[in-house]
Amino acid sequence: MGHELARPHHLAGRERHVLLPGHQPAPHAAQHRPLHWAIDDRSPIDTASWTAIQGISRHFWAPDVASVGGQRMLYLTLYNSAEDSNIGVFRQESDGRFHFLRLLTRSCDTGIDDTIDPEVVTDPQTGRVWLFFGSVGGIYRVELTPDGTQLKEGATYVHVAGKTVRENPSRSHVFEGSYLHRHGRYWYLFVSSGHYGDHTYSLRVGRSKTLTGIFRDRDGKPMTEGCATPVITSDQGDYFYGPGHCGEIFTAEDGREYIFYHCHNAGTRQPSSRPMMMQQILWDRKGWPYVEGGKPARIAHQPLSY
Repeated sequence: MGHELARPHHLAGRERHVLLPGHQPAPHAAQHRPLHWAIDDRSPIDTASWTAIQGISRHFWAPDVASVGGQRMLYLTLYNSAEDSNIGVFRQESDGRFHFLRLLTRSCDTGIDDTIDPEVVTDPQTGRVWLFFGSVGGIYRVELTPDGTQLKEGATYVHVAGKTVRENPSRSHVFEGSYLHRHGRYWYLFVSSGHYGDHTYSLRVGRSKTLTGIFRDRDGKPMTEGCATPVITSDQGDYFYGPGHCGEIFTAEDGREYIFYHCHNAGTRQPSSRPMMMQQILWDRKGWPYVEGGKPARIAHQPLSY
């Protein structure tokens, strides 16, 4: 899609699919098939909540919608600066829109710079609910209450991936944009590293058998040391460059799996725009994800239907 759709979040429903762009709560895109999108100018967040969060922050991005405790929840970055960044939690009401409940975690309280890019997942084996988040201050994990509306009493923040920007100014080992996906015996932690505005930005991954375990790259090195295995990369001069910040992996009716992510388009007159990409994702014999050619595809296989 040619619109500004950085940090896409894909939400599948019975009758349609919704794509929440990473910048501002409105507009969003809705569709009945993954290749036919239309912009819907209705905000997924109710008016009162939109007014409330505007009183907290100036910038909003990286929405994550998760089903927690039988309720559909929205987690959103509310950002002013690295030192004043927050993650808010919203609950979907009967009208389908999300209502702001509270700030879930704040950088000014924790000292974790860039408290952004939330990813909430429920462990199907234990029922415990986890929030993963972070960027230039590292990626962290913290436990939430079973309903996902607040931090669990006594919960501690655990560093799970990435170096800080102070340790690694080039950002080659600084991660952001956490996304967790279960495949086979492992949880895969997808992250993005590098400078989001150029070709150094890339999508990488590590894995662990449990959500609370150590995530490691293909060589067995821990992600806490800034190690991760490349999934989609680009080189200087590529037409599509800087791939990263993936959305959900989904399986189409043809049995193939696809992943959403954003990147830059060298052919646009708006160098800051980041179109959404969708590409088939494959798994090698050792269970590591990859895309054909290892780069954003200008022409790729399209799902038959979904």
